[in-house]
Amino acid sequence: MLRITSLQKYSIHDGDGIRTTVFFKGCPLKCAWCHNPETQGFGKELLDHPEKCTGCGACVKVCPKGAVSLLNKAGADDGAESAAGAGTADGSAHEDGKTGTAETDRNLCAACGKCTLFCPEGLREIAGREMAVKELLKELLKDRIFYEDSGGGVTFSGGEVLAGNMKEVISLAAALKKEGISLYIDTCGEAPWENFEAILPYADAFLYDLKFVDFEKHRQYTGVGNFRILGNLKRLSDCGAVIDLRIPLVRGVNGTKEEIGAMTAYLLEQKICPRRVHLLPYHNTGMAKYSRMGRKYDGEDFSPPTEEELTEYEEMFRAAGFRDVRRGG
Repeated sequence: MLRITSLQKYSIHDGDGIRTTVFFKGCPLKCAWCHNPETQGFGKELLDHPEKCTGCGACVKVCPKGAVSLLNKAGADDGAESAAGAGTADGSAHEDGKTGTAETDRNLCAACGKCTLFCPEGLREIAGREMAVKELLKELLKDRIFYEDSGGGVTFSGGEVLAGNMKEVISLAAALKKEGISLYIDTCGEAPWENFEAILPYADAFLYDLKFVDFEKHRQYTGVGNFRILGNLKRLSDCGAVIDLRIPLVRGVNGTKEEIGAMTAYLLEQKICPRRVHLLPYHNTGMAKYSRMGRKYDGEDFSPPTEEELTEYEEMFRAAGFRDVRRGG
């Protein structure tokens, strides 16, 4: 089985043409600016909206692990009685009519999904679902006409698809190849080289993330060093793979003249030949997901490079001989 978080149809930012992007669950990196935090963990995870909770207590009553509590306005546990309908410890409702707020202990939650079936407001969902290869293939082939008319196809993204169940991933990739569907691999590069070798016969291109050349900075902002990432990039290029470099840029972090200069120098030194270079200015569209997962977002002070800085970085790549430099996906 393959564990995914979502399918994004009619995607125009994950490779050429109109594509369907499959977001696989699990990534070895924990990028500080990640806008898909629900894809980081390899297991299923709960997302909720505690700020919208009406305090009905349905989730409290059905949780088999006792992971959900109903809290009153002071933050105290209202207990089982409040879950049955009482708003406060004395059984009265709060002034705003809410009977409390459901809070989930993430250490106890098994992400079984039972609470999602009983929340009347639809405020709870599970990130991560299993799909068989045949089931997923059937869904992907539904948009064949859009792929053919636009020169598009399917993109495996994540998370990190090459860090997952490779037997099933290769099975799906081979099935797409047999159907004549273009396949792109969106990768952070942090995966065993043998996984890249296994997918190479089926991949038409790699959307390869390059975040830093500096090892310590990479480890500081992603939780992992970049020796294997840079090594895999070099080996892919040596194999003649089609590579579109994708560089997320955070102002003052890796969006600096020094880091861009280090990137161009490294690519030239290692004779790495990407087809395109995509500069991706930072955005915070995924910030709200963190609170839904009970996590703190560490990128509140991040910002994108200015228009002038982006133009300068584009020119730095072009001056180094990389002609196809684009802004955005």
